[in-house]
Parts: sequence; structure tokens; C-alpha cells
Amino acid sequence: MFFRNNDFNELQKVENASNNIQVSGGNVYIETFGCQMNFSDTEILLRILAENNFFETSDLSKANIILLNTCSVRKHAEEKIYSRLHSFKKLKKKNPNIVIGILGCMAERMKSKLFDDFEFLDLITGPDEYRKLPDLIKNVRKGKKGVATKLSKKETYDDIIPLRKKGISAWISIMRGCDKFCSFCIVPFTRGRERSRSYNSIIKEAKCLSDEGVKEITLLGQNVNSYKYAGNDFADLLLAVADAVGKVRIRFTTSHPYDLSIKLLEAIASRENICNYIHLPVQSGSNRILRLMNRFYTIEQYKEIIKSAREIIPSVGISTDIIAGFPSETEEDHKLTLKLLEEVQFDSAFTFIYSPREGTKAYKLTDDVPAEVKKRRLGEIINLQRKISLNIHKKLIGEEKEILIESFSKKSKEYLLGRTDCNKTVIVPKGNLNIGDFAFVKINKVNSATLFGTVI
Repeated sequence: MFFRNNDFNELQKVENASNNIQVSGGNVYIETFGCQMNFSDTEILLRILAENNFFETSDLSKANIILLNTCSVRKHAEEKIYSRLHSFKKLKKKNPNIVIGILGCMAERMKSKLFDDFEFLDLITGPDEYRKLPDLIKNVRKGKKGVATKLSKKETYDDIIPLRKKGISAWISIMRGCDKFCSFCIVPFTRGRERSRSYNSIIKEAKCLSDEGVKEITLLGQNVNSYKYAGNDFADLLLAVADAVGKVRIRFTTSHPYDLSIKLLEAIASRENICNYIHLPVQSGSNRILRLMNRFYTIEQYKEIIKSAREIIPSVGISTDIIAGFPSETEEDHKLTLKLLEEVQFDSAFTFIYSPREGTKAYKLTDDVPAEVKKRRLGEIINLQRKISLNIHKKLIGEEKEILIESFSKKSKEYLLGRTDCNKTVIVPKGNLNIGDFAFVKINKVNSATLFGTVI
């Protein structure tokens, strides 16, 4: 889980300063929960707000509008948001003029029910209705509740330039929604059906980011492989973006195995600035469970995709998603997942306990795997993947890699954090390096999550 401007200690400042908050002002404090797509959406809605004289503040004590851009993928994500909303109740009581709103996937999933749970809440806006946000805020100030949660078949925010903070990395949303309807996934119900942005507008936005000094661009979509616009598919778009931005690194997420083509793999291999990294969620090693998940592929087909990827892109890094404890999952199903990990040798894996989502097809299935069994299976998956990742990393000791310096190390300002094009994190001494620099490093130490090196 990720947060933006999420300093709980600031609440006390707001309570102390509540009498000084200007009712007529447009100072917006926003917290973003969830995935990269949610952060990208926040940049879009900040532009919409700024064009209507509502401006972001990182100081909660100066805000008269508080917005939470939310995630509904798992129950735990919503519990985090519920907790955060409860913390605002006292604040709203002290200063009723503060506008508090829920945006994004949780707003779309729960709609006006949120008003029943949080009577102090002022507005609820789904991910396809951000253009209405300025008017909704104005209506709230006139004493009305604001609700806009209609999903769109057309909205892509293609004409809106996201309001980004300066940095070396940026996201570009190339499409919205999803048509796959995996039985466990709420996304089609909170973000609607697939629709792609215009080909030329994406390339234009990428060029602008390159001109501004951005060093890495990530193309975003619930399933980027499904991108289609005016006869162009995702492989066409990826090549066009890579050619338009010179040496700027290009990444993308997320891919669905069903739609990953040989054409796309060849496109990745053909350009030096397209990162040799694919995130390819498998979810389970059991064909029976995959059928229940409505995933459209078998394990045998998935392994063929991996084989092709490694043949076409020899240095490719591959990560995945795995769900432990899906309804009716047996010990044999679980062992098949462990077997898949051993066979495929993923560089890394994002692992989750199954979380029932109301409205999905899987919600109708009996959630019959006991919590302690889910937890144990998840632990076994994590422990095995750590061993695999460590073994992969040990083979890199002594090798030279190019990295892009992204930030300071969390543990010390004397060290910097960078990433290889195949998405491995590397820690190096700061020396004369700066954030945004490319550097060649020699790997001399590793653990299961991180590489450590020295600059060549």
C-alpha cells in the first residue's frame, strides 16, 4: 500500500488551526492509496482542480478541502481508508466548513453507502467523473451532498495534461478499464470497460516529458496489452513512444498473459531504451484454480510465454502476482503454485491472501479456505520466492549493470538507490552521483531483495 501526503500527526495541527481555515479558499489536501493508476489519476484531477482555482497543499493545517483517492482491490486497502476517514470525524466536527471527499475505486464500489457510514462525508466521486469535481465542491459549500459515480464508455481524460511534480520519472495512462472480468477482481466494476487513449496524444505527452528532463516513463493500464487505437496495438505504441523520446527509459504495467504477443516481445527486444522487464501476473499454479479465476490461459500456455520471452529477450526480468487461498484451493493446488515458482524462477513476486470483493463472480463462491491456512500458504510462497530471488541475485555478483539513480537510500544519505532496466534495485555509495544520473556499477553483494554495488 502506498500513501501520498499521509502524515497522521498533522491532524492535531488542523484541529489547532481550524478557526483560521478560510471557508472560501481552494486549498486541497489529497491522499492517494493504491496502485500507480491511482497516483496517475491524482495528477489528472489536480490539473482539473487547478484550472478551477483549487490548488494543492501538502500542509493539512492549511487545507479547506480534503480528498482521499481510494483503492478497492483488497479488503485491507478499504480498511486503511476507513481508518483514515474516522480520524477526520473530530476535525469535521470542529470545523464544519471543511469539505471532505472520497474519490476513485472505493467511491465507485460503495457509492452513497459511504454517506451512511460517514455522515460527515461531503462528496463521493468515481474515477470517470473527475471533471465534475470543481462543481461538486461548490455545491457542497451551498449545503448539498455531492455524488458522481457514473462509469463511462468514452472517458479517457485524453485532453488533460496531468499536473505532475518535478522528478525523473513519470506515468502516462494509455487506457482505462478492463474487459477481462477475472472472477476475483473488482476493477471492471469500479473502472468500467476498456477504452484506449488516442495514439498521437500519448506520443505527444511522452515527448513533452522527455523535453522536461524526465528520465523514465511508465505506460499504465489495467491491461496494457489490450491497447488498440486506429489500427495500432500496444506493440506499435511502445515502439513509437520509445522512438519519440530518445534515451528515456520506457516501462509498462500491467500485462495480462492472455494478450502478451510475440510481436510485443520482439518490440521490447528491438529498442535499447525499452526496459527488459515484464510484470506478468499468473495468480495460481493450478489450472483448476485458473479456470475458476476466469484467467483464459493454462499453466502450460503461461510457461510457453515465459519461454518465448527469455528466448527473445535473454536478459529479461520477470515478476508476477500470486493469490493464496482462492475459494476451494486445495493443498494440491497450493503445491502446484510452489512447483510453478520452482520451474519459472521469477525474479520477484507480489503475493496476496485472497480477499472476497462484493460484486465479483468469486464473491458467490464459498470462501472455504481457513484464514490460518491462507496465511501459512502465503508464508510458504514468500519463503520460496525469497530463496529463488536470492539465488538469482547471487549469480549477478561480479557483473556490471547500468542503473538509473532514483533516490537516496532509505537507510543513509551517503548511499543512493538505482534500478537496472530489468527492475532490480541497486544501492551504491553516493560519491559524485546525483538523482537522475545513469551509472555503470559492479555488483559485489546481494540479498533477496536488493543488489549492492560500486560505481565503475
